[in-house]
Amino acid sequence: MSDGINEAVNRNSPANVAGLTNSGRATRNAKDAFGVLSIAVVVVSGLEIILRLTDTPNYVFPKPSAIIESLVNDFSTLYLEPLRTTVVTFIVGLTIGSTIGIVLAAVLTLRPKVEKLIAPYIIVMVTTPMLALVPFLMLKLGFGMAPRVIAVALASGPMVMLNSATGFKQTPKLEMALAESYGASTFQMFKKIRFPNALPMIIVGYMVGSIFGLITTIGAEMSGGGAGLGNRLVYFSSLVEMPRFGAVLVLISAFGVLIYSFFTILNLRYTKWQK
Repeated sequence: MSDGINEAVNRNSPANVAGLTNSGRATRNAKDAFGVLSIAVVVVSGLEIILRLTDTPNYVFPKPSAIIESLVNDFSTLYLEPLRTTVVTFIVGLTIGSTIGIVLAAVLTLRPKVEKLIAPYIIVMVTTPMLALVPFLMLKLGFGMAPRVIAVALASGPMVMLNSATGFKQTPKLEMALAESYGASTFQMFKKIRFPNALPMIIVGYMVGSIFGLITTIGAEMSGGGAGLGNRLVYFSSLVEMPRFGAVLVLISAFGVLIYSFFTILNLRYTKWQK
């Protein structure tokens, strides 16, 4: 009989209620996704209809069907290699810039006097468009990938550093005092207390830094040569091949949405304990 009662309690436990809540949440997310897709379909279809009714040439404004056709037919020959180049440039630049940014954020947190010395230079880096440095870097380093990678690192690194430093400084003082009273070292307190508490801000820093990094990547490819998607934008616009120009824009937009979605999911996955 007790087993039957326990089973009944388990069936009505908070865990089961949470499961029902998660199921409802999943249903709402599915409805939201369907709504977003429906709006996209309506907008694209409406634009296609308007362009056909007005008989607008593709070299003036490409029809969505022409862009999709170009993506499907020419992806492997025209877009795959530029996309790979852009992705590699972006990832390498973001990795270098964000690594330096987090290290500097840790140093500024543990050594406040250092912050007073380098804070003006960080402000200059944040407010200066790194695209302006690409021609100079090309004169110094040549026309390879290095100038674009450096520009991306300089654009993304300060964003990661500022957000990470803000997160590190928001660590509850009571937790730090308690850990110190138990004899925890500075590294242990940083690893076990500061970093976990700062993780949401670090992820936000990566998200903002990635957006700045992607913009800088495309801009550097447009102004500094290379074989990335930015270069293809300039090339196809010069030939007035607007369907292919639109296809490149779609790829860039999709890459940006993918980056944003990745860090959003990462934030939900690894900062759930703080909610």
